[in-house]
Amino acid sequence: MSEQLKFIVHELAKEPFNKKYNLISFDSLESIQLLQVLNDILAVVDPKEMELQQIDIREESSDQTAIRIFHMLRVLKYKPPTEDVSAFRSGIVQGDKFVIYPILEWLFRRIPELKKRAYLAHFLFKIDVPAEIMQEDQIPELYSQYEELMEQFKELHKQSDNLKNSGYNTTEIRKDISNMEDEKEQLNKRIERLKRKVESHPNSQTMMNVARNLRMERDKEKRLAEQRQEQSTLIQHEEQKIRRLQQQLHDTRQAGVGATPQSLLQRLEEETRTNKYIVTERLPKDLMARKKTLQDLQKVVAEPAMGQSDLDRLLSQIQELNTEINQLIEKRMRTGDPTDDKSSLFKQQAAIIAHKKEAAVTLYREIREDYNRTMQELDQKRDVVKESGGGEVLKGEDFKRYVNKLRSKSTIYKKKRQEIAELRAEYGVLSRTEEILRNRDENINQQLELLENKKGVTGYRQTQDELEKVSSVKSGLDERKGKTLEDISDMVQRLTRKIAEKKTALAPIIKELRPMRQKSQELTARHEEKKQAYDTASAGMESNMSKLEQEVRAYREEVTQDEGRYHYLNCMINMLEIQQQKVADEMKTYTSSDPYARKKTFRDIFQRKIQEQENLGKGLREQQKTVRESQGPSMRQMKMWKDVQRLMECKLRCYDQTGGIAGSTGMGYGEAPPAMLEEDRLVM
Repeated sequence: MSEQLKFIVHELAKEPFNKKYNLISFDSLESIQLLQVLNDILAVVDPKEMELQQIDIREESSDQTAIRIFHMLRVLKYKPPTEDVSAFRSGIVQGDKFVIYPILEWLFRRIPELKKRAYLAHFLFKIDVPAEIMQEDQIPELYSQYEELMEQFKELHKQSDNLKNSGYNTTEIRKDISNMEDEKEQLNKRIERLKRKVESHPNSQTMMNVARNLRMERDKEKRLAEQRQEQSTLIQHEEQKIRRLQQQLHDTRQAGVGATPQSLLQRLEEETRTNKYIVTERLPKDLMARKKTLQDLQKVVAEPAMGQSDLDRLLSQIQELNTEINQLIEKRMRTGDPTDDKSSLFKQQAAIIAHKKEAAVTLYREIREDYNRTMQELDQKRDVVKESGGGEVLKGEDFKRYVNKLRSKSTIYKKKRQEIAELRAEYGVLSRTEEILRNRDENINQQLELLENKKGVTGYRQTQDELEKVSSVKSGLDERKGKTLEDISDMVQRLTRKIAEKKTALAPIIKELRPMRQKSQELTARHEEKKQAYDTASAGMESNMSKLEQEVRAYREEVTQDEGRYHYLNCMINMLEIQQQKVADEMKTYTSSDPYARKKTFRDIFQRKIQEQENLGKGLREQQKTVRESQGPSMRQMKMWKDVQRLMECKLRCYDQTGGIAGSTGMGYGEAPPAMLEEDRLVM
């Protein structure tokens, strides 16, 4: 304990704490003062937590202080020396020195490592996003970007550490800097030579202007290219959005083709019931389960690391609870009332129905997610097809026939879906009836087995049932074979009839399509010719416009340069006129016969100031000479007075000691022996 206390006091005396404690004063600190010291050390470990440096813990509650300290210790991965977590927490809240001292020692021994850990915790602590929020459109993309940036930060931090630990030589860096400065001087000299060479050329200014215009045009071209790229990207995004909206509109129209108000209402009612069940029953259960899981995880995180003894204790508690539950179940089964069987049956049925509903909702969610994923894949495939230039679009009569076909299929689909719904309802009734009949059959079978055992014909009923099953299976197979042959013959006849009908129906359409194809080819060729002529004309106009714009830009630059030169020369002329006026006034004043006016000239003023400064310098030099001459005697005199002062102080101490001796020997105050009075003299 004493070594620990010495180490803490020694570390607190260093920078940046500068705490002037000793062992006794530090050990006598109160609990709130110890917590303040711990708070200051944590603020040094994590300098980004500015609130730690500005907070006086006397101005806040103990709970807030404890929560903040617990959070920092959890980030720094501090493990308490004791296994009793509740005692550790109460010790921090109360400021117990037996709890605070080990924390201080642990912090002081690892301050550089803990600073690095606290710095990294600000950037590498992942944010937990709920699953409901992750299902939104932009959240998964943002979270993936967040994780990528975190990985980039890890790599950059590793590179930074490697560079810090690599230990580059400063002499090499200085040598590189001097080499670069030499290269810079050589380049400057080369630029000067090129400038002189260019200035000697007769058309140097024109060429410089042309080069400047060329550079400006290239910069402008680069900016325009960037803007064009941005605009093309925006156009692609907007086109994708338009395609998605068109597809939604198309799907909505297809869903509305052949729909009746009753079917739409029925479908909306089904969706409403499903969504209502999800919102009122399924989602609250999921939310409660997630909250419970989160609470359990928070408890686990708040708890310290468990040892093998803690795990054994928890396992023993789990076994005791399981045995207690089993005993309660057995007791309930022994004391159960037979009249409760009906209620248990209904409860079982309700549990089965609830399980089916949950399974249906889960299937509905999976189907919806699969649908959304399929739609995304469909959009991607459409984009790929459009970029590759493939695909065909139905037009005219083909599109009408396709729409009519879709309408007929949608009506058939709705009828089939209604039939499926009816069959499902009937299936539910039949499954319930089957379950009841199966229970009755089991009771009857048990009674028959008892009768067979009594009569001595055990197994008779099973043998009879097996024979009936074999005969029924044989008859079913025979019927299936006959039906299969009839179905195959009917299918062949239908296919032949359909092929003949399609051939007769397509013959006039093919005849009408041939001249239309020729006309389409002629129009396409004419369109290509007109387009080519338009492109050539527009290219010529653009080239003429660019030339005219360049000429206008050059003329504007010349005008601006001439205007700037004009204003510059005008300002210079004004300045010269003012200076000339000042010179004239000075000459007039200097040649004036009035002595009072001559004293106001700049020449006289400056001469008076020069004379004053010369007089001042002369006085200072004389004063310096006097000080130099008197320095030696003054220093000797000062040394003599200091010696006199020390001698008088020594005499005063001797006098005090003499008075004390006189008091101890019985003499009166102020009396001294004759020898001592003779020696108490000052010789100058």
